[in-house]
Amino acid sequence: MRIGKYNFIQQLKLRNENALMYVIDEYGGLIMSVIRKHLFGLPERQEECFDDVLLKIWQNISDFDESKNTFKNWSAAIAKYRAIDYLRQYQKEPVTVDIEDAVIAREDRLLTKLIDREISKEAEAMLSCLTPSDRELFMKLYVEEQSMEEISRETGMKKDVIYNRLSRGKKKIRKQYSN
Repeated sequence: MRIGKYNFIQQLKLRNENALMYVIDEYGGLIMSVIRKHLFGLPERQEECFDDVLLKIWQNISDFDESKNTFKNWSAAIAKYRAIDYLRQYQKEPVTVDIEDAVIAREDRLLTKLIDREISKEAEAMLSCLTPSDRELFMKLYVEEQSMEEISRETGMKKDVIYNRLSRGKKKIRKQYSN
């Protein structure tokens, strides 16, 4: 059976590996350009991230809904968020440096600052549709990684209210990116 633009999604759902090859041929350039945009400072991680994106597409194709989004946008979103995950993972890796390599350590700090700035820009753009108080909740929970108890104590809000506001905020963000 020939795989084409009209049947590749169905064939992916049927676990036809030729359909994955079609995705690589048709959408590989787009996926790789999204990854390169976010992992510009980590060229050694780009291929690994590309493989992870293909794996995510393969594993989660059943979640794809053609009525909500195009495959092109869906796969690009997966690539974007996997690349951001790689940036976060890189930031958490410990860096050990010999005294002779002090110059490299300085460059690593610069790279880490660039990565922090890129993630901050992405977060600000993503959260721009929210009210300042909702934006603060998202930052506390997802960026500062505070627990619900801490946020509740700090803001004086009940957990149920926080969950509702986060849920509404996620819907706003999804709506913003589905257009």
